[in-house]
Amino acid sequence: MTFRTILISRTITGALLLAAGAGPALAQERPAPLRALESQGVTIVGTFPAPGGLTAWAAYAGTQPVALYATPDGKHVIAGSMLDADGRNITHEALDKAVRAPMAAGMWKQLEASNWIADGQAKAPRTVYVFTDPNCPYCNKFWSDARPWVDSGKVVLRHVMVGILTPTSSAKAAALLADKDPSAALAAHERGHAAENAKILAAGRPRPLGDSGVKPLASIPAAVQAKLDANEKLMAQWGLHATPAVIWRDAAGLVQMRSGAPEGALAAIFGPR
Repeated sequence: MTFRTILISRTITGALLLAAGAGPALAQERPAPLRALESQGVTIVGTFPAPGGLTAWAAYAGTQPVALYATPDGKHVIAGSMLDADGRNITHEALDKAVRAPMAAGMWKQLEASNWIADGQAKAPRTVYVFTDPNCPYCNKFWSDARPWVDSGKVVLRHVMVGILTPTSSAKAAALLADKDPSAALAAHERGHAAENAKILAAGRPRPLGDSGVKPLASIPAAVQAKLDANEKLMAQWGLHATPAVIWRDAAGLVQMRSGAPEGALAAIFGPR
């Protein structure tokens, strides 16, 4: 898969008309339909210029920028793209400018608050998040490939643990999160599989990691299960369906994400060795 730049606005097709019993909107006051959308998880950033007597509000849902146009009476909001007389989309540039920075900050804040295991020096100049399943052979390969950057102190990985690959994945991820030293436990697990997994992948026969590493918990405590559920919900919210799913900030501060990381992509993710 190719890199996926998240903070570039996309055309939103169709229109959604929301009605609410609110009076006329005051300047910068959020109409009732916008407040309703916020309660459903849409983040409203602020207004941006729009013609035709409408008030345009920039928003995003998950990783999707959304343009919302409030009618003058404040009772309705239309979601979609505005076109001019020549059929040109006049929403794209203004929406992108309005949501780029706050969307990046919001996504990064969610990652910081997720349930991750640190891999590397906390003061490393670059932080990279990766959704990791303890049974995933490609997560193990990513862990191995990252060693030159992690061991040199240039990158710290934050493994957002999930259990989605096999029936034992959740119990193993829970065991790692619940360990008294999660970082050491994860390192031992990945290191113990690295050599054999590399041979298996080189032969073109990928399969889930075996049970010689971390042992699955017989029963997952409710608090640990809640952490796994939150991580998996975040992964799904961002449209990520396979591990490893890697998320980082590029030189421009844009949030980038991709599933999988072949060797040719590592320099773009981690920077120079």
